[in-house]
Amino acid sequence: MAESQNIEYKQSWRDEYLKWICGFANANGGTIFIGKDDAGKTVGLAAAKKLLEDIPNKVRDVLGILVDVNMYETVEGDYLEIIVEPYPNAVNYKGQYHYRSGSTKQELKSVALDKFLLQKKGVRWDGAAVPRVSVNDLKKETFVFFRNRGFKNKRLSEDNLTDSDEHLLENLKLVENGYLKRAAVLLFHPDPEKYVTGAYVKIGYFEREADLIFQDEVHGNLFEQVEGTIDLLFTKYIKAMISYDGIHRNETYEYPKEAVREALLNAIAHKDYSGSTPIQIRVYPDKLMIWNEGHLPENWTVRNLLKSHSSRPYNPDIANSFFRSGYVESWGRGISKMTELCVAAGLPEPSYLVEGSDFWVIFKKDIYNTEYLDSLGLNGRQVKAVLFAKEKGKITNSDYQTLNSISKRTATTELTELSSKFKILIKTGTSGSSISYKVVGQ
Repeated sequence: MAESQNIEYKQSWRDEYLKWICGFANANGGTIFIGKDDAGKTVGLAAAKKLLEDIPNKVRDVLGILVDVNMYETVEGDYLEIIVEPYPNAVNYKGQYHYRSGSTKQELKSVALDKFLLQKKGVRWDGAAVPRVSVNDLKKETFVFFRNRGFKNKRLSEDNLTDSDEHLLENLKLVENGYLKRAAVLLFHPDPEKYVTGAYVKIGYFEREADLIFQDEVHGNLFEQVEGTIDLLFTKYIKAMISYDGIHRNETYEYPKEAVREALLNAIAHKDYSGSTPIQIRVYPDKLMIWNEGHLPENWTVRNLLKSHSSRPYNPDIANSFFRSGYVESWGRGISKMTELCVAAGLPEPSYLVEGSDFWVIFKKDIYNTEYLDSLGLNGRQVKAVLFAKEKGKITNSDYQTLNSISKRTATTELTELSSKFKILIKTGTSGSSISYKVVGQ
């Protein structure tokens, strides 16, 4: 077997390998083989019998934990197997904290060490206490907003409307040993950036990747960020098509408002605030992208998000307060909800990109863009025809001939192919000798 998250090979023993044992104990456990090369082939270990006694003692004395050490005798030579169990408490090597990630060992420092130690204590980042901040420092208007919204959405009782702010925070589990948690500061403080760097939202409009046309920032506590960002997006960045039903004015936005709100709420609730980087929203002529620094649950991929899954928030205290306010559900249906809303609006399903700690949600206006049409195997004339029909509402055989400077026979063949093989255009009628088509869904 190759080296992996749980397997490490060493040809000989050195005391510094206690760091690797520390890393396994702090992660998911694993096995270290001494006397094998990097490919797992046995090369033999001359002092195997002595090390069989020495290694458990060194592990106990330096790391304060116990491991199983087994010796195996083979034709190729002797080797040792060191079995390390995962430990519930943090294990250190001479004051250093090591962690097994993939097939590598990493020393945890600074923010990463802070998060690791909190998790070992059963505390998430947003659940850590913040000294020298009192309930009186929080914003009264935000408490009123929270109560009214929670009551309206039947997540709070009528008694909660007259509760003291202190009692409300205690009920939300935002107080620990008399101290406010980080989540309380982010949710209710008028300026959480005094305590959490990068706790705001940036929005930019781009014509192309490198062409930023204008931008805005939304500051304040998390409730103010949600409301302020949605208001900015749907008044300045996202266009609305106006129609009338009698005297009633209807606005149909380029993207479903509730789907965008859900994506924003997910970004805020699941953001890794220790990263000190603001949430970023990029609006382009054909798409909208929401980025936050975050991490999927351990051993999860995007595939887990797209199927039915339980709710596993990165910041449980923030997520609970969002639930109590009626912002989100607690059933892990956010992804499904966004998909349903986009499909109902005739738009593509949102896509998701996860690279390291970068998490992107991407909305597109429609699937009828050059990139998608090319991927279907359409030729250049057919791509131009679909884009023409999308813009004009329809395309005729005559339009196709003029657009591409081709004969009627070729136009008929390629339009028929589009409407049958690719099912992108549907026939809508005949005028004289020219057949009309329109884009499916338009």
